[in-house]
Amino acid sequence: MRAVIQRVTRANVTVDGQVVGEIGPGLCVLLGVAHEDGEREVATVARKIAQLRIMEEEKSVQETDGGVLVISQFTLYGKTKKGRRPSWVEAAPGPVAEPLVDAVVTTLREDYQLEVATGRFGANMQVELVNDGPVTVLVEA
Repeated sequence: MRAVIQRVTRANVTVDGQVVGEIGPGLCVLLGVAHEDGEREVATVARKIAQLRIMEEEKSVQETDGGVLVISQFTLYGKTKKGRRPSWVEAAPGPVAEPLVDAVVTTLREDYQLEVATGRFGANMQVELVNDGPVTVLVEA
């Protein structure tokens, strides 16, 4: 599982011209799932999202009561070493990935008491954000 985590002052995701998820200050998380990912990776990524000390004054999003916007993004597993067309073979297919993305969201809400907004799995989404800092980190589980 891979997560690109960006500290933001605000972020939203739009599908078909309608905002489906929106947060103020917090974290925008692009989340990719690989074939072999499971419960262990869900727990690790959720913990990192909630507890990484990347907010102002070296606090976590959990400590600052910030929001989290989670966007599923299989393209994080694109391989570009050969040729000009990325290969997506390492990305898990929708029936495998969607429940794991949902599990990360549920874990953030239930175990870490975070306000979590999401995009729509498999949809063509437009993500708009203001990166704060800028601070962007990559987490792999």
